[in-house]
Amino acid sequence: MKNRCSWVLDDKTYNKYHDEEWGVPVYDDDTLFAFLILETFQAGLSWITILKKREHFNKAFDNFNYKKISSYSQEKYEELLNDSNIIRNKLKIKATITNAKAFIEIQKKYGSFSNYYWKFVDQKSIQNNFKTQNEVPTTSELANKISKDLKKKGFKFVGPIIIYAFMQATGMVNDHTTDCFRYKEVQNL
Repeated sequence: MKNRCSWVLDDKTYNKYHDEEWGVPVYDDDTLFAFLILETFQAGLSWITILKKREHFNKAFDNFNYKKISSYSQEKYEELLNDSNIIRNKLKIKATITNAKAFIEIQKKYGSFSNYYWKFVDQKSIQNNFKTQNEVPTTSELANKISKDLKKKGFKFVGPIIIYAFMQATGMVNDHTTDCFRYKEVQNL
């Protein structure tokens, strides 16, 4: 049996996410935007809740197409508010639309969101060395710095805790514990 990070529940969806996605460096703008939106909706909820609804989010938000999302009408907003397959939070839905617009502005300025995001770490993942889950932080100075910068650029729901979770999910930090089978695998990506 594989030794995984202790936060992973005994659930095949969770296992697949941990084993194949979490901590893998992401440089693709479409995928970065999707993770940013999912992390926004996760605020105050468990990640497994979001994972189990991910396909519904994908469908409801046009495959996380930020160009489409940036021009959502009031009618589309109302439709999302009434979609029981996603998290129906007014502020988070509005933030998604706002963030899509801000995401596009970053692309215009930096060539891609990926260029902007990864410049904070000189394009290289931070390799942490945590032995237990208790050592893994929920935020960091870097997450705070990125959070403040995103807020200045008009993003919503991007506090340091959400941004740190985003950094973990997209591989900016390798927070697999050292006893996890993915720890070394992710280092070599």
